[in-house]
Amino acid sequence: MKKIITIIIILIVAIALFVIIRPQQTEEITSFEECVEAGYPVMESYPQQCKTPDGKTFTENIGNELEKDHLIRITSPRPNEIIQSPLTIKGQAKGTWFFEADFPIKLKDANNNTIATAIAQTTEDWMTEEFISFQAELEFQKPETKEGTLILEKANPSGLPENEDQLIIPIKFK
Repeated sequence: MKKIITIIIILIVAIALFVIIRPQQTEEITSFEECVEAGYPVMESYPQQCKTPDGKTFTENIGNELEKDHLIRITSPRPNEIIQSPLTIKGQAKGTWFFEADFPIKLKDANNNTIATAIAQTTEDWMTEEFISFQAELEFQKPETKEGTLILEKANPSGLPENEDQLIIPIKFK
């Protein structure tokens, strides 16, 4: 019985020392990426969420993908995917996203500099309100920033601001 009590006391002292002596986090967590890097749990949701022990929740940036899902859907690349040149962009968009079977795409670095442009095209009948497939090839020089943004712009031959729209996808450069 004395051995068990001694073992329990040693365990309690060891746990207390671990809690007191362990290194405290010196930097405040301010983003999803920092939360993940610190080793906190990531919830299986879309977009992913990371929760710190003090109850703060940080959500992964996936651009405006969920807000535009009823108009345009991208299958490749996915948000926060690591990309390199040449990049194949694939997805589906409502026919109303196109004009003359295409729409523009821009690739920007983290400083908002446009580093490449392309035209997405479909071979399907674009004069529909249904979803149709599109594809584009984008070649670019690797920028100095590690992150960037892929912007799929709705075709707007009128140039009117009320007809503008875009799908914004955050990406990472290899």
